[in-house]
Amino acid sequence: MAAQFTEQRDEIMARVEAVLAEGKLVGGPDIEILEQEIAEFCGVAHVVALNSGTDALALGMAALGIGEGDEVILPPNSFIASAAAVATIGAVPMFADVCDDQNIDPEKVEAAVTPRTKAIMPVHLTGRIADMAPLLDVTERHGLLVVEDASQSFGSRYEGRLAGSFGDVGCFSAHPLKNFNAVGDSGFLTTDDGEVAEKVAKMRNHGLVGKGLSESFGYVSRMDTLQAAILRYKLEVLPGVIERRRSYAALYREYLDPEHVFMAPERDVEFNTYHTFVIQVDCRDELKAHLEEQQIGSAIHYPLPLHLQPAASDFGHKAGDFPVTERQAERILSLPVHQTLGQDDVRRVAATVNSFFG
Repeated sequence: MAAQFTEQRDEIMARVEAVLAEGKLVGGPDIEILEQEIAEFCGVAHVVALNSGTDALALGMAALGIGEGDEVILPPNSFIASAAAVATIGAVPMFADVCDDQNIDPEKVEAAVTPRTKAIMPVHLTGRIADMAPLLDVTERHGLLVVEDASQSFGSRYEGRLAGSFGDVGCFSAHPLKNFNAVGDSGFLTTDDGEVAEKVAKMRNHGLVGKGLSESFGYVSRMDTLQAAILRYKLEVLPGVIERRRSYAALYREYLDPEHVFMAPERDVEFNTYHTFVIQVDCRDELKAHLEEQQIGSAIHYPLPLHLQPAASDFGHKAGDFPVTERQAERILSLPVHQTLGQDDVRRVAATVNSFFG
């Protein structure tokens, strides 16, 4: 984050000063303009700026009428927020295992559908959109809603369509560690349904429809104006950020030894933005320690699947229920791919990984 700020200091500080000088720290034109710009970018009719991707999921599902006792099918290898958003609105997270690329398996989704299933939540993990064509076939056959957890995939495409444009709602995070990032917690929701957008816009601000007039009880989930102003700048530079990340991913594919390192291929229908670059290897923990010895950072996203989290204990799952996810949790490792790297940095990381395997 410090390296990003060094590159972008002048532009960011100019926007910070402009917002503080005007004094409109909550609401104002920056919010509305950002919503319009994101809608145009994603090819959707409506965007609602919020304070997190988690709230986008929860408020979006609530606006769609998902609630107490409804089941929502999602993968068990996501960040905790995906399942938490389902549980906090009274619905039940139902898990379906994943494919080799870590995205939800459409066949397992079909098998998980019950009479109580209300929606599916494909999680576009690592900046790669889930295989949406067969997933949409499942939803059409069973009359289900689609809630895209697109928190990690802003700008990613599948068959030419952007993340967030497939579902009844698309839910995004603009957390500082995302490709499209604010300097604090932020998020937004995309939809083509004007009624849903209106409901979410009311819910984010106590249900207010005028000064002192509330039609329904709501929440405080506003994106603050400072974050919106910075995100408007980040949207301008995002194509360059994505281009750099994609180029580094291509270098990893060129230099890493495929005999020891599994890298999910990028299919012709995909345009991945590489929020993370995740490899799958045996002896993962030993490799991670080897990288640390060479002062190379790496991370595990995420080491404990959702169905095995203590918070999910009431759902009755056990080890072995989702074997692909559990096997990947032992093998996944995220390598550096952020835009402030150089090509030599990426080559050094790849060479260090290869040297571990001899």
